[in-house]
Amino acid sequence: SLDIWDPFEGFSAVASVPPSARETTAFATARIDWKETPEAHIFKADLPGLKKEEVKVEVEDGNVSQISGERSKEHEEKNDKWHRVERSCGKFMRRFRLPENAKVDQVKAN
Repeated sequence: SLDIWDPFEGFSAVASVPPSARETTAFATARIDWKETPEAHIFKADLPGLKKEEVKVEVEDGNVSQISGERSKEHEEKNDKWHRVERSCGKFMRRFRLPENAKVDQVKAN
């Protein structure tokens, strides 16, 4: 038999959450590294499949850096047969409070 054990089977808290909400939650934790050099604070985000136009980088409240965006669900054709979907979709947003010495007027993204 090719039955796969599902550790969440019968677990009502997860089972009651619609699949679309689980997808959004998964993408909400976009992985971001933050390092400080003598010249700058550098953020590197793992956002595979997104174009730079789909990612927004801004500073709010004086010294809070916010990185946000959204990955759309892949278009499904009528005859498609999906075997596994692990890449998440939905909105994400990460916020970081920058130190007082950060030059927020010089923020750049690439």
